[in-house]
Amino acid sequence: MTASYRYDVEVLHLLVSPAHAYFGRARDGAATVHTADADRVDVVAGKGIVGDRFFGKAAHMDAAVTLLAVEALEAMAAELGAGPFDPLLTRRNVVLRGAHLAPLLGHDFALESRGETVHFKAGRPAHPCAWMDRMLAPGAHAAMRGRGGVRCQPLSNGILSRGPAVLVSPVELDPEKAGLASVLRPTRLP
Repeated sequence: MTASYRYDVEVLHLLVSPAHAYFGRARDGAATVHTADADRVDVVAGKGIVGDRFFGKAAHMDAAVTLLAVEALEAMAAELGAGPFDPLLTRRNVVLRGAHLAPLLGHDFALESRGETVHFKAGRPAHPCAWMDRMLAPGAHAAMRGRGGVRCQPLSNGILSRGPAVLVSPVELDPEKAGLASVLRPTRLP
């Protein structure tokens, strides 16, 4: 990766959960699953975050780590007239402040925290599931479309830590747009 742009961000949360909590019918409620908001996590190239439910799973190798901008949740809460949302309920692994993520799709980038650098490839959007209406607020599923974050493949081993960090990007980003929904493909329906 040729680093062109550096952005000061903050790693607010690092979610590690050994099992899925949202499956089945939302009306039945989420599964009781231990979830850690870690101070630091070990990332393994091609596998994900050690101890997480997606670690080493073949179906998720290209999308084992999810990143989310907390500004997206703040904008959603304001639009829905709801109280502040708990970022951990989104089940995204890395919650950042100050990170405009949508332009990273398809690109390699890096996060530097506490002297460590972890490289990622932003593969695809992290689309929200219908559980968001139950876990965050009615209407959250629709509000989160286009701003659910990005699913990434880790390209290097390293440690991510909560606190100040630097996002190193090959493309220019606009941190002021961190909470805005990215444009989705037009629907085929009339």
